[in-house]
Order: sequence, then structure tokens, then C-alpha cells
Amino acid sequence: MTVKSWQKRPSELILGSIKDVVTSSTQAEQKQNDNNLNKELEEKLPPMVLDLWASLPQSVRSALVTSELDQTSNASSLSCSVDNSSSKKISNQSLYPSSATLNTARSSSAISSECKSDDDYATSFEEKEEECPLTGANIVLRPIERAPENVFSFTKTSTHETSDVIRKGSSIITTSTKVVTSGRGWRNVFTLPISYDVNIVAEGTILDASNPQLLHATGVHPEGYNQRFAVIDADVDNIYGKRIRAYFSAQGIKLTTCVLNGGEIEKRPDAVDKILDELCSYKLRRREPFLAIGGGVILDIAGMAACVYRRGVPFVRVPTTLLAIVDASVGVKNGVDYCCDVTNESYKNRVGSFYAPSSCLLDASFISSQDKRNIANGFGEIVKLALVRSSDLFELLESHGAALIKSNFATGDAFGVPTGVAERIIEASIQIMLEELGPNLWESKLERCVDYGHTFSKLLEMVPGADIMHGEAVNVDGFFCVVLSHLRGYISMDIVSRIFKCMQVLNLPTDSIDLTPTLAWQSCKDAIEHRHGEQRIPLITEIGESICVSDITEDELKRAVNFMKQFDHRDELSQYKSS
Repeated sequence: MTVKSWQKRPSELILGSIKDVVTSSTQAEQKQNDNNLNKELEEKLPPMVLDLWASLPQSVRSALVTSELDQTSNASSLSCSVDNSSSKKISNQSLYPSSATLNTARSSSAISSECKSDDDYATSFEEKEEECPLTGANIVLRPIERAPENVFSFTKTSTHETSDVIRKGSSIITTSTKVVTSGRGWRNVFTLPISYDVNIVAEGTILDASNPQLLHATGVHPEGYNQRFAVIDADVDNIYGKRIRAYFSAQGIKLTTCVLNGGEIEKRPDAVDKILDELCSYKLRRREPFLAIGGGVILDIAGMAACVYRRGVPFVRVPTTLLAIVDASVGVKNGVDYCCDVTNESYKNRVGSFYAPSSCLLDASFISSQDKRNIANGFGEIVKLALVRSSDLFELLESHGAALIKSNFATGDAFGVPTGVAERIIEASIQIMLEELGPNLWESKLERCVDYGHTFSKLLEMVPGADIMHGEAVNVDGFFCVVLSHLRGYISMDIVSRIFKCMQVLNLPTDSIDLTPTLAWQSCKDAIEHRHGEQRIPLITEIGESICVSDITEDELKRAVNFMKQFDHRDELSQYKSS
């Protein structure tokens, strides 16, 4: 990109010069007639400006002078003074309120103006020149005065050259034609500020009336505004509903709730509509955060509703499952599954948005009320993070994962888990997720190691009647990718066996009857569509390291499915069905 300067238009130079003269005059001088003003202009303006001024018709000059005098009279209480050390800056908007003002804009908020010498009017905006990466067109961008950092007028010029070769007798005539096309318009540039805190709450205190964190997260409101809104998972409401309402009641606040089932089957557009209906009835204010309390499904649905209600309102995530704490709560993705009437197929997370919460509150004590299958389900996402990013985290899972499931994530000598291990596992997982997501929130880069376990699992979860949870499907996908890595020579059989043993210790399924070569190949096709033309499938090269590949073949998938048969896959889900 090249940068060069461009001068102000003649009318801008004249008006700017007149303004300097007029504003430096006293109130009595401002009432002088046109002749006196012209005399003063001759004394104070450079010849170039005088020539430009003289080129304007008398009627135009009179109108401009009258306009400037009127504006200066309205702003007579303001003055512009200069001392030897600094210049007093006055808001350009205050001094010259007219929309016709043409002074140089220097910032998008508080635009300041100084008394300038005649030479200062040589100051110019910056003109930017760049090449269109798609067409090769030359683009010249010029900042618009009122919003010079955000709005630009542009001209686009592209050149296309063709050659025609004609043979006439023994001669060859080459004719070159150069076609130059141009266009113009505007470009609006705005960087969306994204900032949200993922807060660790002292375990077991989030619903303690003496802890103001939950209340503070719902925003600052005018005195007397004593109501709040919350979307709550039905299972969470059964266990914690009374405590949640009591917390706000103790603060003198009436809590309005929208209670939804948090199962994967409920993750549909109808659930978003339900929240929107309740928000309309509640009359949520434009800047009023509402609470989303529950597992990953509830957080996704509520985030989608927050994104579309009034084109975006703040919401606060309060995850209540291990899976949601380490996964859904920390990113900016929201969405629902979608059933297409045209294809008669259901698509995982096909409709959604990138929309950040205003904040997130993490209290790990919620995990203690989960059953063991749901805790193991959460470990499915943690194993994924360990495989692609952290061998240390993997060692913690090997050593303490089974005991944490047995103790419902309680630690201490009584449970055979050293104090602090649970916190280390959760915090390491969250930090890895944020490190990967933070620089790539909108997924402009599609090679993402956190997509590990999310290529084949999508279709596994969408098989009609399949009894498999998200973390379980991710783990089946993850082990299948371990096999693919081994068949490619990336990892040894010893590493495969070590990973397999750890997954079984964590009560996670490692295979599915629905994982067929047909489903696997269809998953690759879906990945190509979702990841913009390439598979971009993460595979590990050792525990804690990964790469993305885009050349997996259908035959390779068939060999991997057959290779999976040599392992002693336990039906980890059967223990939950019988209980």
C-alpha cells in the first residue's frame, strides 16, 4: 500500500482562511462591512488564496462571508489563543456547529481546532493506494472529512489488455487492445471492539447473597429498576431454581425466568423463538444484560437469541456443566441445529452467529450435581485439548481423571485426588481454548487445532435415534483420528495404546456402530464445504502436537474403520442405560 498527500479543494482553503481571519477578530471587527473585510483579507491571506477568492462570483463571496460571520457570532464566547508552549484546543463541533463546516477532521470523536498560521493550510489528508487482491484493480482511498478514520471515498481503476494476431499473406499483424475501466464509491471501515471477562468465582459462592458478582454482571441500572431476566436450563432449575430466585430476592430484585430443556434435541430455532417471545413480554432494555444459566445447549440458544433481539443485547453466561465450563462458555459462537425442508436432513450448528457475551461466571461447584456420564462427557472436550496442545494436561487426565469422575470432581485425601488438581485441569483447558480462539475469534483462519474431534462427530450426533452426547461423539472422532495418524506414520502404536487406555479410564466411548466408511467419507465432504474448499482435518503428530491435513482419501478411511476393529472397545454407554 502506498500513501501520498492530496490538497484541500479551493473552497476549503478559502473558507478555512476566512474562518481564521474572522475568529481572530474582536466582536466589533466582525460587524464590519464587506469592504473592510476584503481589506483585512488582503493583509492576512497569501496571494494564492486571494486569487482563488477573487475567482468566485460576488454573490457567492457575500453569502460565504455572511455565513461565517453568523457562525462566529454564535460562538463569540469561545476564543482561540496561542502561547509559546502550547495551543489551547477547542472542539471544532462546538465552535462551528454548522453542518457545512469544512475544517479538517482529525479524530472521530473530539475534533480539535487550533489557531493556525497561513502556512498551516498546506496541511493535507492522507490518500491511500492499494491493489485489489481479487481483481488487481488499483484502488485510491480518500478519507471523508467528518469521519476520516472510518469512511473513505474511492476510485477503482482496472486495466485489461488483449492481443489479437492476424496473418495477412506472409505478414503477421499483432493488435493490442488496452481496456481501462473505472468505478467509484465509498468504503466504511469499523473494527468491532470485543472484550469479555471469563471470571473464576470462588467455588460454591455464586448464589451466596453476600457475593455480588452475579448481580454486578447484570449491569448498572437506574435507581428503582428492580427486575432481571434469566434463561435457565430445566434440570438446573429443578436443583438450583429456588436458590437462584432467593439470591435476587435478597437484593430486592424480581427475577423473570424462561425455563427450557437443555437436551441436544431441543437445540432448534423454536427454542430461540421461545426466548424472544419472553424477552418481548419482559420488555428487555437495549443495554440490559440477561442471564443464561445452564449447559452448552442453553448457552448456545440464549446467545443466538441475544444476537438477534433488537439486533444485539448483552448476555451473561453462567455454565453449569463441565463441558460448558471448558467449551461453550469461553468462545463467541452461538447457534442451533437446523432441519432443511429441501434436503430433508438435519445439520449440526448450521444456523448461528459469532456474538460475544458481556461476561462469563465460572463456579465449578455446579459440576458436583452432575451425573457421572455428564462429567465423563465433559472430559471428551478436555482430552481433545490435551491431545492437540498439552502433554502435561494429558498426564493429569491419566493420573486423576477416573478419580475425579468417581468423586464428582471433589478433591482432597478423602477422594484420592490431590487438592488443586481439578482447578488445574479446568483452568488449563480454558486457557488453551482462549489461546486458540482469542486471535481467531471469527475463524478467518480455518486451520484450527481445536476442530480436532469435530469432523466426524457432527454426523455421528445427527444419526436419527443415536444415544450419544457431544463430548462422547468428539471422543469417538478423536480416537478415529488417532488411528488415521498412526496409519500415516505420524505416531507409534505405543502412543495409540496409551491414548486408548486413557480414554477408557475416563469412561469415554472409543467407537460407534454408526462410524462407517460411508459416514466418514460424507463427513469429509461436509468438512470441505464447512472449511471452504479443503478438509483441514487436525491430526496429532504426538501427544500435545498437531497438524491439519486436506488429503485424506476414501480408501484411507476404509482402512482406518477396519483397523478400529482390532481394539477391545467397551460399550461405555451400556452402564448408563442399565442404571
